[in-house]
Amino acid sequence: MFNEEKVISKWIADMYDKDETETNDVEFALDIMGTQPKKILEIACGSGRILVPLAKAGHSVLGLDFDEYMLYKIGAKAIGLKNISYKKSDVILDEWDVNFDVVMLAGNFLFNIVSENSYDKAQELLFKKSAKSLEYGGHIYIDYGYTLSPENWFCFSEERIIWEGTDSDGTYGKMTLSDSTFDKETGMNEFVRKFELTLKDGTKIEQKINSKKHFATLDQIKNWLEKYGYCVENIYGDYNKNPISETTNRAIVWARKI
Repeated sequence: MFNEEKVISKWIADMYDKDETETNDVEFALDIMGTQPKKILEIACGSGRILVPLAKAGHSVLGLDFDEYMLYKIGAKAIGLKNISYKKSDVILDEWDVNFDVVMLAGNFLFNIVSENSYDKAQELLFKKSAKSLEYGGHIYIDYGYTLSPENWFCFSEERIIWEGTDSDGTYGKMTLSDSTFDKETGMNEFVRKFELTLKDGTKIEQKINSKKHFATLDQIKNWLEKYGYCVENIYGDYNKNPISETTNRAIVWARKI
């Protein structure tokens, strides 16, 4: 996921599947898309937390992700479903399939891109590729952790535990973030991601990864949408359909390709 050792990537996939169990975002997306069956492409589908419920709701879905440990988990959740497919793909470097009714950039992927490219350029590329994959009249769905005061979210020095637990191989681990800074001018968040794992046989693994991410403003998102031929239909600040404000924590955008 972020150039970790394979044993760490395996542990991450198990922790994600164990801890990320919210359904509010999935229910919200299904409501926005309506009940008419659609052909949906989900970018960075992970372990199918969103992809599988979309298929169960009657939509025809394809998920792309480059994390094989995440993708491996989808099969057991999708037993009996004929309208779901998924494949390993680097969504920045690889071509996407086409003729979709909806392209989903959900689960904070806009912030969590992994790419050797300039971060904001990689973000913009998602909008360009989404436009190529959509039918005219189709929609892009963006669900992005958002705040009007990013410095309050991203500036901290102490270690913060993100995940802690034991995976299916008996590996106990902890992932923390620390030394996080935010540059208001560039929108760049820099921080240290640290993994501390103990394998079942007692072997210990530690890895620190210096990380950078770009926080895209709503204005940047709107500019990219306009540049690649979208008309914004709705923007929400939370899953209760409130507008973006100081008290909301999402930017959820539903825009149509024209």
